Amino acid sequence: MDKLREPLQECSLPAALEAMGERWAFLILRAAFNGLQHFEEFQSELGIARNILANRLARFVEHGIMERRSLPEDRRKIAYGLTEKGYALLPTMVALRQWGERWETGCPAFPILVDARDGRPIQQVAVLSHDGRVLGKSDMIWALPSDVERAEHRDAAE
Repeated sequence: MDKLREPLQECSLPAALEAMGERWAFLILRAAFNGLQHFEEFQSELGIARNILANRLARFVEHGIMERRSLPEDRRKIAYGLTEKGYALLPTMVALRQWGERWETGCPAFPILVDARDGRPIQQVAVLSHDGRVLGKSDMIWALPSDVERAEHRDAAE
């Protein structure tokens, strides 16, 4: 069991938390997913102190989560937009929102996140197996890379 305990310096979670920061980081990301782009929009919408906002936006740019660009019509005006790496955080944001609805507020968030194609609410974010099955807490175990490779080779041979 000890060999399955991941050393902290090799774990990706601290690196992710370093990039994200804290509460304000998630609220800035939520605002960016909702289409906000300008410093003043973020500041007004969130009520965040200007120095904290500047720090969080700079961190996102540094980590490649957002990009900073001058607007062609006014080079002095800056827009912040999510990069592909930033958009990859959407499942994390949705999972946190759903967790908060279930365990913290006890009620659905407003507005409701729906599928753009049919307007129906999205499903709960879940952990899926390689073949698409929803996994519960008792369905998962930690494994070493060599054990995963053996299982993949065994499956390929069958």
